[in-house]
Amino acid sequence: MTPWTRPWFAELCRPGVIGMLHLGPLPGSPGWGGDLGAVTGAALLDARTLREGGIGALMLENFHDIPFQPGSVPPVTVAAMTFVAAAIRRDLPDCPLGINVLRNDAEAALGIAVAVGAAFIRVNVHTGAAVTDQGVLEGRAWQTLRQRREYGAAVGILADVRVKHAVPLGGRPLVDEARDLRLRGLADAVIVTGAATGAGADPGEIEELRRALPDCPLLVGSGVGSANVERFVPAADGFIVGTSLKEGGDVAAPVSAARMAEFLSRLAAARKGHA
Repeated sequence: MTPWTRPWFAELCRPGVIGMLHLGPLPGSPGWGGDLGAVTGAALLDARTLREGGIGALMLENFHDIPFQPGSVPPVTVAAMTFVAAAIRRDLPDCPLGINVLRNDAEAALGIAVAVGAAFIRVNVHTGAAVTDQGVLEGRAWQTLRQRREYGAAVGILADVRVKHAVPLGGRPLVDEARDLRLRGLADAVIVTGAATGAGADPGEIEELRRALPDCPLLVGSGVGSANVERFVPAADGFIVGTSLKEGGDVAAPVSAARMAEFLSRLAAARKGHA
């Protein structure tokens, strides 16, 4: 499987928006409430709202399993996420689905994706190393790519450059890190974020990376909403949107159909202005 091109990403994810499904605390996490059915039901409700509102793809992650495991997650997390992901796939079989296993378990994400027929995974640290609130995380692109080949899986790898809640271990230019992520780590798309969940990315960085990687799908991975989406057009190919689409902008709240409609309207207007 070769890295995606920009048209490939656009075809997968019209209109270039991936809506986040932030799972409630799962079994084994400190906040676990004892009812996986309730966690699944909330995820299904958000998934339906996002798809009915026009969001092209969805991504499932164990967002509320804080504090996160620094390495491999336990089997109960994999089992629970597979259970929820399978329910979403049954309910929305035509919707491209992604898997992100926090904090950085690409092997688990790939396994879940293969089991349920998901289209892509997100890997926070795919190449290089980063100092995070879980300690130092090291990319394992060599392992992830070989496992994907072994499984024969047509699963895309969306990888972060300088992921949020982290700083790179060692100082290198952003463009050099992104080129290595794409050309040596073989990431299918590159994600740019702000410093934390809900924090805005830097439009200047997006434009810089667009010039350096003209054929690479480039996504804004945090802090984008109705008020600032036009700042990332046309350099960004897509957006991973979570907090700004929730009621009151609260990451723990359900998805708001009204906020989603406003965001998609602003995005369409921005793209029309650059057409």
